[in-house]
Parts: sequence; C-alpha cells; structure tokens
Amino acid sequence: MSQQYIWEVKAKNTPLLKKKCSHCNSDRFYCSDKFRLNAQKKNIDIWLIYRCVQCKNTFNMTIFSRVRTESISKTLFIKFSENNTETAWEYAFSLETRRKNNVEYDAESVEYDIQHPTLDDILNSGYEILPVTLKSPFDFSLKVYSVIRICLGLSVSKLNQLIEADALSFQGKSIQKSHRIKDGGIVYIDIEKFRNICFENG
Repeated sequence: MSQQYIWEVKAKNTPLLKKKCSHCNSDRFYCSDKFRLNAQKKNIDIWLIYRCVQCKNTFNMTIFSRVRTESISKTLFIKFSENNTETAWEYAFSLETRRKNNVEYDAESVEYDIQHPTLDDILNSGYEILPVTLKSPFDFSLKVYSVIRICLGLSVSKLNQLIEADALSFQGKSIQKSHRIKDGGIVYIDIEKFRNICFENG
C-alpha cells in the first residue's frame, strides 16, 4: 500500500480584484499577467498590472517599492522582466501582497479543476483508514467540505452523515464547514464506515 492518494486542485484563472474603477461603473479588475518595472538610480519599483474588466483602465498592484535592485535575486528579476506567468499568478494569489496593497479579491471568480482517483480506486485501496493528500499551490479560500463532495460524488446530506459518524476527518480533526484547504493537508477516510453509510444504508 505504497501508493499515494492525491486530490490536486488546479486553478484555471487568477482571482478578480474587488476595486471600483475610476473610469467606469465596474468594480472588478483582472490580472494581466504582466509586470511594470521602473528603475530610478539604484532603486526599483515593480508592480503587477491589473485591468478593469469593462474599460481596461489599469491598476498597478505594488510588488516592490523603492528597493535596491541588488536585493532582488537575478532569477526573480528575469521573471519580472519577461512577464513570467507563473510568477504573476503567485503574486495574484498572495495574501501578503493583497494586504500590502489594501485590496481584496473575489474568491468566487476562480474556476478550478480537481484531479482525483475514482471512487472505486479509493474503496479498493486496501486501507482501513485512507489518507488523501490535498495539493493546492494557490490559496483561494476553497473549502475542504466542497472538495470532498466533488471528489467523492456525495450529496450534502450523505456528506453530513459521514462527518457525524467520523468516517471523514481533516488533519486528524472533525471536519467543519469553515475548514479551508491547504497545500499538503490530509483528509482521512474510514473505508468501512464509508461503505456502510453510502452503500449498505442506501
């Protein structure tokens, strides 16, 4: 039983920013995946460029402000210069960056896919208590409750039954609806209880 069971959440887009546009009546901005760099003597400013979803008016989200150029690693500087998409996404999802800029994002605007083993694979894993590792490189407040429903194909009532019977747990604790996924978190499935509740009891 050396196989690792993984539920991998893959974001399909970056979250929209909740921000009033000064040029139109829109209140959402999307990430352009592009950076703006402005060097002054030995200092540099770096922004991630956002655009209004309606009129394309720009908003520059600060990444670095008046920092010494040599304080940024050469590798990272090249990524900024080349508008590296992966780097743009890291900052677009960054809670620290949003806090620094005093902006909030629209978590519900993020679409995603989840790659996961089939229910048959899980039920026939050979485990009594099966650990499933969550992988999600970006944080967009997705709830553990929602991921479990999708990956196990459960109704709300059936999922609640499983939680009440301790057939499912997260990080060794009873699952709460407020629990949000985190990269490397583990959901535990009691296979026998799962079978009894989902199949023998209809």
